Amino acid sequence: MFGPFPPRLVRASATITDVLSTGALRAHLLAARLAGTVATSREESLRSYRLFAARDPRVTIGIDPEWAWRQRDLIELMADKCGVSADPQHTSGHDVIDPERTLTALDAFAERLAAAAQRGAPVLFGTGHPHRLLGFYAALADALSAAGCTVLTPAHGRCVDITTRFGLRTYNLDYARGVALVREPGPTRPGCATGAHTHSPLPVRTVLAAAAEAGGPLPELVVGDHGWVCGAGQLGFEAIGLGDTDDPALFVGEAEGSVSVVVPLDDAVRSDYYRPLTRYVLNRACLSQ
Repeated sequence: MFGPFPPRLVRASATITDVLSTGALRAHLLAARLAGTVATSREESLRSYRLFAARDPRVTIGIDPEWAWRQRDLIELMADKCGVSADPQHTSGHDVIDPERTLTALDAFAERLAAAAQRGAPVLFGTGHPHRLLGFYAALADALSAAGCTVLTPAHGRCVDITTRFGLRTYNLDYARGVALVREPGPTRPGCATGAHTHSPLPVRTVLAAAAEAGGPLPELVVGDHGWVCGAGQLGFEAIGLGDTDDPALFVGEAEGSVSVVVPLDDAVRSDYYRPLTRYVLNRACLSQ
């Protein structure tokens, strides 16, 4: 991972929080390493492509691919969707995301939010990266709620058994500021708003099943990352979200049509570095900020 940014870059990124132009956001993406050279390594990405080609559920995270995807196919897909190197002989160093692809996908992402707002659609937000992305999703949830959408919170408190590298663990479904996440069992520490990191599609499957069982509204749009997007998209729900270069499942889902929009970016930088993206998306979607 990269170390702390030079003070000049931090100050530059901070001032962009109040600027909504495409050019300013492009500069922020590069300064904060959300795009351009990112912290995700080429080795990590290639490993994920290899495991996805083998249909490893740790990497397919809810997507059941219709097509046969070889590692070479995935490299080509990710080069097209993210801008990573298309050379299979390039096997080390840090990956690269083309900021133009990020900006184009953010515009498409905003269009889907705007469409949901216009029809007052019920929406579900969920994240497997709560420490990084909770604020981004929570601001969108607030804006859609203000626009008349119902932000759904089914299955609150339900248990989900997820296989991790440490074995099978039980987590509790929770919501923070309208965004679904999972927490380890036990009391929540005062002031702790975040939960556990997970790629699993089991939380969103549990949430959607609970909503159906209750006879309440089902989401017309699911917004999130990792298994929240892939799991919902595989079940036929419109799903949009964020994906890193080592998350091929989301981009395969987009290529095959089960996922509507994936924004390529580093999904594990400091949480405050996503604030300009929030303002940009809300502005593009003509939603209150």
